[in-house]
Amino acid sequence: MDPLVRMAVAHYQFEAIHPFTDGNGRTGRVLNSLMLVQWGLLSSPIVYLSRYFIANKQEYYSRLLEVTRRSAWEPWVRYVVRGVEETARWTAGKVEAIRRLERATAEYVQSALPKIYSHELVEALFEQPYCRIANLVTAKIAARQAAARYLNALASGGVLQSKSVGREKLFLNTRLLRLLTQESNTFAEFRTASVGTVRRRG
Repeated sequence: MDPLVRMAVAHYQFEAIHPFTDGNGRTGRVLNSLMLVQWGLLSSPIVYLSRYFIANKQEYYSRLLEVTRRSAWEPWVRYVVRGVEETARWTAGKVEAIRRLERATAEYVQSALPKIYSHELVEALFEQPYCRIANLVTAKIAARQAAARYLNALASGGVLQSKSVGREKLFLNTRLLRLLTQESNTFAEFRTASVGTVRRRG
């Protein structure tokens, strides 16, 4: 049986069993991605099917109920497979937008802040939406004092935004954070008085 069909059936079975008092929907959606990884259709669980199910919540519950009442498997499987297709396309667009942002960031830092630029430094800014001084030290990009100087320079240059959280200082990659949390795949241009526009948004 096709892995996507198996995933759809398994999702229904898990929701029908309803093993937990809370969190069955979330757990079931996580299992979807993990099954796709296990069966070799994904290298990592990045297809966010929850987005599709939540956006089409009424049909989601209706299709599940129809399987229970009338064994209406085909409409349910079609619904899930359509969700996988739509979500995969959306995810591919999001990944490409993040790649464009990383290239734009590298170009900007190389032009505006050449003294601190390195490929490894820019990569570190995209490992997660925020960076700590310790992250650069651990990655052996710079010693602590130099790492602090690099991140403060990136914040002054508009690449990052510094934020104090308790005793710790975080440097947020706000453009990346917006890409990860918003529907849009565009991001703000990098501008400086001396360098001008480095790259147009995607």
